[in-house]
Amino acid sequence: MSSTPNISFVLHDVARLLRKRFEQRSRTFGLTRAQWQVLAYLSVHEGIHQNKLADLLEIMPITLARLLDKMQARGFIERRPDPADRRVWLLYLTWQAHPLIEVMRTNGRKTRDEAFAGLSADAQQQLLQTLCLIKSNLLEACKQPAVDGEKVNV
Repeated sequence: MSSTPNISFVLHDVARLLRKRFEQRSRTFGLTRAQWQVLAYLSVHEGIHQNKLADLLEIMPITLARLLDKMQARGFIERRPDPADRRVWLLYLTWQAHPLIEVMRTNGRKTRDEAFAGLSADAQQQLLQTLCLIKSNLLEACKQPAVDGEKVNV
């Protein structure tokens, strides 16, 4: 077995630890990571259709509906009927959510600063470009059917 770390495992660990650290900073607000993500997307896509937000978040519409129900009950978002189609709900942040957006951005910045300590701005930019390329490659690959590998008897 090789002693070289597996890049897939390291990427997974880094993503998990970024989420964990952000959640540590944000725990006092009583919002889940998924709810923070909804606030983040709504802060730049206010008035979006509920199903389009589910697509952006890459979650099932019913999962988003449950998140939104909880967030609406706490007064952070509101659903408004689409004037063009009353069956469709448009999503908006309430005045109570706006201060949370700033807290979230500050916590995200602090978390990134911790994660990228010791990396130059150029190294950070190169890492971002590399990760974007990897993401693009995987998004394209996911459009293709998977090819079965060798069958293994377990």
